[in-house]
Amino acid sequence: MDVKDIHVLIKIKVNKFLLNSTFVLILFLIDRFSKVYVIELVEKTEISEIYITSFLNSYLVWNTGIAFGLFSFSNEFTYDLFTALIILVNLIIIYLATVTKDFRRYFFLLILGGSFGNLFDRLFYGSVPDFIDFHIGNFHWFIFNIADIFITVGVICLILAELLYKKEINE
Repeated sequence: MDVKDIHVLIKIKVNKFLLNSTFVLILFLIDRFSKVYVIELVEKTEISEIYITSFLNSYLVWNTGIAFGLFSFSNEFTYDLFTALIILVNLIIIYLATVTKDFRRYFFLLILGGSFGNLFDRLFYGSVPDFIDFHIGNFHWFIFNIADIFITVGVICLILAELLYKKEINE
């Protein structure tokens, strides 16, 4: 392998890194803009619940827990411990996105983009603004945000890819 080949390999790796980083940044910004929009709308109108359709509301709540409001914490030490755990999980996801060579890399990046959005909120606000209230009649699902959608879709796609990919290998 000569210098020219090494240069080409480095260029490919840099381009891949830039593409992946841009994808994560776009997801992060979509999440940030949606949260800032809702927060500013609530601050201007002083109305935290907006009825959009018969099954969808925008209702701003501040989540101190993890996904979908699970494990909400009033104890600062526990909150900080879970935040540190989330940072560790993000590092693992970055590693997995780096070593994964096929289409599943984008599912890890999808999870990472959403996770960065929620992690930013945890660090900046001390909680995560959730505002999507999906319901059927009086049954309300957990209130969530755009980042939660990215994370959930990424996880579901990874699970499906693993199931279908494993099946493909066995056949």
